[in-house]
Order: sequence, then C-alpha cells, then structure tokens
Amino acid sequence: MKILSLLLILICSTSCQSQTHSKMNENKTNPLLCDPVSGTCEMPAGETSNENIAIKTENKPVKIIYYTDPICSSCWGIEPQLRKLKLEYGDYFEIDYRMGGLLPDWSYNSGGISKPADVAHHWDEASLHYEMPIDGDVWLEDPLDSSYPSCIAMKAAQIQSKDKAVKFMRILREKLYLEKKNIAKWENIAQAAKLADLDLVKLKKDYDGDAKKLFEEDLKLGKSLGVRGFPTLFFSDGNNNQLTVYGSKPYASYENALQALFPEAKKKAFLNENTMSLFEIYATLAPKEYAVIQDISVNDATIILEELFTKGKLNKKTIKNGSIYFIK
Repeated sequence: MKILSLLLILICSTSCQSQTHSKMNENKTNPLLCDPVSGTCEMPAGETSNENIAIKTENKPVKIIYYTDPICSSCWGIEPQLRKLKLEYGDYFEIDYRMGGLLPDWSYNSGGISKPADVAHHWDEASLHYEMPIDGDVWLEDPLDSSYPSCIAMKAAQIQSKDKAVKFMRILREKLYLEKKNIAKWENIAQAAKLADLDLVKLKKDYDGDAKKLFEEDLKLGKSLGVRGFPTLFFSDGNNNQLTVYGSKPYASYENALQALFPEAKKKAFLNENTMSLFEIYATLAPKEYAVIQDISVNDATIILEELFTKGKLNKKTIKNGSIYFIK
C-alpha cells in the first residue's frame, strides 16, 4: 500500500504539473526566465512526441535520465537534493546526464527578457529563492550568447569519463554563477577542463567532432521523451516502470521516486557526519547543500561552516548572494 500511495502521489503531481506547463507554453517565453514556483527553466513550446520509450538499467537497479543544462539556474537549485540522494542511495541508481540546450540563441522577446542584461535581476532572485549562490551580473559584464558550447563540452567530457564530466559540469557552473565567467567561451571551458583533470587535447578534438553528434542525440531523445524544461529526471527500474520528477522539488520527491521503484533501497545515514569528511566527497559545498545533507537549517549550516573557516580548516568564496566553502 505504501508503494502504491507513493506512485499515486508522484503520478498525480506529474500530471498536474504537465497541465500547468502546457498552459504556460501557450506563450513563447525566454527559457532563462525560470519559474521559482514550479522550479523549472521552461523551453519554448516546440515539437515533442512524448513517446513511451523504455529506459534500460545497466549496473544498478534504477537508472535516472537527468535532462539538464550547464546554465540552468533551477538545476543549480537542486544540487543539494541530488548530492544528498547520491550519498544516501548511490548504491541503487546511476545517473545518465543529458544536455538540454536551454539557450540556442537570443531569438526571444517575451516574458520581460529580450536581451542578456534582462537576465541579471532574474538570476539574483533565483539565488535568493534556491538559497544557492548566483551572481547575475555575468549577464551585464560578459553575457553568454548560447548554452550550446557548454552542452557540447559536457558531451566531450563524457567521452573521456562520466565521473570527470560530472566534476567538470560542477566547475563550469561555479565559474558561471560565482566567478561570472562566460562558459560559452573556449578559454573558460578549457580552464574548467584542466581543473577536472580532463585531457584538453582530446576534449578539443571531441568538442569539434563527435560531441556535437552526441549533443544532437540528446536533443532528439529529449523531444521523444517530451522534455519541456529543466531539471527533468526520469526514474526507471528497467521493467517499463517509470516515474518523472519535473522541476526543483524537495528532497523527499526524489527519494520517494527511488523507493517506489526499488523498495529494497536502504538509506545510508550521513547525519552528524564529520564535516571535513563531506569535503573529501564533494570538493565544494554551499551552506544550503550542507544543510540539506545534514537535515539542518541553512542558518545552522552557515554557522558550522563559518566556524571551520575561522579556524582555518576551510576556505570560502563569497559573492553578493552567498558563499561556497572548500578545503583550504
């Protein structure tokens, strides 16, 4: 009965959201005008076939196809939930990161956003809503003309290593949101790749070649799956049982989806875990991420991290909308 209840809740939630977003898509909106209420960065209404595609599992009981984009602020907003899910249930699922191509170009003029400078204030608001550090001034100082270069770079990184690619995307996002770096420029992509320990020569070769084809495949699959915004996570147990979590949701939404498909999953507790040991798993942590992992308030998390910073155990980078901490 518990599993059935979870399934009904998730299915109802997805159905209600899809009805809401179909109405939203009646108007062509700029995809960078992410909706904090739904927790999504919506793509303009386009052709989607919404086919019933079987998602096969590989090495673990559950597979998650995660449609995201390096410049998706709502995706940055679910980093705390995803990091916690990996810590507590990482033995039971694997994530297939797919790139969505959130911003092809600037051929939009609606929703109050018609040029890059219009995004700056919106991103500052998103930062406050998600409690994750974002400096929207990148759109004033060195605006991106497209998210395609960073998406293609991610596909090139995945050719080398799935794990390094995840690290690479995290670094790209930190460069964008905290350092105000234009990650559509190759020099910034290359710098992030070096920090992620990727082979830069191979990355450039794949970036100019096979990665573009892989990105096109992601876009095609996204249309087939009916992806209309980011983040979108498709959970599958490999037996045609699938659940979708659409948008930025509380941690329980992702946990419930996993447990509904694989009730045998046992949670690993990371509460009261030694703070420094978490930094050995995740090189950087924002207070919101630490708070979600430890089930404490963001204020309490900030106090703990600030104390470690004061003692010289952690370093931090502070911007106008928050801080991120890392081992000194």
